This record gives sequence, C-alpha cells and structure tokens, in this order.
Amino acid sequence: MKPLEIEKGVVNGEKPIEESPAYLRMSLAAAMTLGIKKGLFYRNAKLYCINLLLTYPSGCAARCAYCGLSNKREGEYEKKSFIRVAWPVHPLEDIIERVSQRLKKVKRICISQVTNTRSIADTIFIIQKLRSSFDIPVSILVSPTIIDKNDLMDFKKAGADKIGVAIDLATEPLFDKYRGNGVDGPHKWGRYLNCLEDAIDIFGSRNAGSHLVTGMGETEKEMVTAIQKIQNMGGWTHLFSFFPEKDSQLKDRPMPDMSHYRRIQLARYLIDKGLSTLERFSFDRKEVVKDFGLDKPALDAVINSGEPFRTSGCEGYDSEVACNRPYGNSRPGPDIRNFPFKPDHGDIQRIRRQMGYDG
Repeated sequence: MKPLEIEKGVVNGEKPIEESPAYLRMSLAAAMTLGIKKGLFYRNAKLYCINLLLTYPSGCAARCAYCGLSNKREGEYEKKSFIRVAWPVHPLEDIIERVSQRLKKVKRICISQVTNTRSIADTIFIIQKLRSSFDIPVSILVSPTIIDKNDLMDFKKAGADKIGVAIDLATEPLFDKYRGNGVDGPHKWGRYLNCLEDAIDIFGSRNAGSHLVTGMGETEKEMVTAIQKIQNMGGWTHLFSFFPEKDSQLKDRPMPDMSHYRRIQLARYLIDKGLSTLERFSFDRKEVVKDFGLDKPALDAVINSGEPFRTSGCEGYDSEVACNRPYGNSRPGPDIRNFPFKPDHGDIQRIRRQMGYDG
C-alpha cells in the first residue's frame, strides 16, 4: 500500500486536512481586522493583534469547565466556539498574505496552543514562518501541561518575545475544581506556576505573565493576592470577567457583579503599575476591597484616567496595548467590562457608579 503523502495539509491530492501547522483558527475580531469577515466594532473599536489558535481533528485534551473547547462539551470540535464566538479555520499562507497587506493595522500576532503535544513543534514552525515574513512581534499563550523549560527556550529562539500562561483561577482549590481533578482534567496548579516562573526567567521580567478570570468563586482578597504574587515574580496580569460559554459545564453560572469586577480591575492596575501593593489594601469581613492604599486625590486621578478599565494585553511595536480583544468578556453596549479604547467622561461616570465610588 502506497504511504500517504502529506504536504500543506493535503492527503494524496484529496481534500485538505484543515489542521495545524498548515491551518489555524482565527478569532472573529481578527478576521474582521484582516478583511476576511465583514463587520464593524461597537464605537469604532480597533484590534491590532491577530489572535490565532492551533487546531487538530482530535481537539484539545483539556476539560476546563468554562471553556468552549473542552472535550466534554458536545459537538464537533471544529464547530465549537471559543470565548463565545466562532473561530473559523484559515490556511496559514492566506493569513500571512492578508497581514502583509495590512501591516499598518497589525501590531502583534498571538498564537494560542491547545493541550495537544503536536502543538509544540507546530508552534515553533509557525513562529518561524511569521517572523520570516514580516517584522511583527509574536506572543504565545502556552499550555504548560505539555511543555517544559526547553520548549520555552525553543519558542524564544524561533522568535517569540512574550509568553502568556492562562492560570485563570485565583487559588489552587478553584483551579483543581474547574481545570484539574474536579473535571477529570490534566492540568495541575503547580505545573502552571512553574511554567510561569520559567517563562519569566527565559523571556525576562514583564515579558511573561498570566491571564486571570474573576467571578469563579474567589474572594476579592484572594484575587488581589494572586495578582500580587505574579507581580512579585516579575510577571504581568491580564484580567477578564467570567462570561458563560453556551453549552459549557458552567453555562448557567452568572457573571460576577459589576462592582466586584471594577474593584478588581482597579486593584490589578495599581499593583501592576507599582502604585500600590496588597499590604496597603484593606478588606472587610467578606474580603471585599475597602481601601486601595492611595489617598483620595491620587485614587481619583487613576480612576479618571480610565486606564484601569481598558483591556490589559500584550503591547505592539509602538508600546501600546495591541491585544485588546474587543468585547471578549461582555456584549457590546454601555456596560462593557473591558474597554478596547480610552473611556470618555460619560464612561468614567458610569464606572464610578458601578463601583459605588462617587469620589
């Protein structure tokens, strides 16, 4: 029997196998930025990062309770949504061509791995392909369960400049409940923290960090503690609000109260910018933030800037946040949670009301 000849995802001249590295899934927002999909962003928001996701017929081995890609979620893998939107599959060569035509609109590219061991070599190949095509920085959102320190070094040699580790949960018990033993999943809290530590060591301070999702059952003090821990390690944090994914195990879980989210956004900003620390915060008996460790004029100035409430993400080559994922954790409208643009005066007043802080 003649062996299969596979080149660029084609098997014996038949229908292409739409899998990585020849193919990648792309966020709807990125597809709009590249002109592949038609559409307009609410309030004319702009995305400057092309978010890509590796894809395989076998899918992702993880079972995270809140994730649309979980292998416990029903349906065909290639049709599963991720962060509540479709991620259509596109050839890598077409993506490169589109980006080349829009170099002024693209300031960063981010590759997200899935928990599939094939994604290690494929990630290296894709980084090299992108970096040899244009001078745009490349980030990776890695899956610590399948990689080690040597893989991180290989990613850097290939041309990646930033690493993200999506720890997501603020405490080890919650991590285990929603990503580990609680859902028969493969992820381990210790391995994620070790990977983050290795990434900071290899890529340098502030070039590696973690995604955190609030509204998963943690107290405000527990989330602020997690943010401070990552800051002390030399990393940054990108904060998101829980937003239930249809048909996921947590599809019926409500989003966290807006006042809770605004306080955590403000706390994250103050800690990441070195303006305050956990030790200067105070909390009530329910571990809700009552004081941020700044005097009133200083705190008012930070709030009025609007910066704490913008999406936190990797910067582009101009040092401005490129990966702002418009409306990734709330629907477009007056009550957006992460602003993909600078909040105006009306937005700031609404934020103050949401926080219960009128200044």
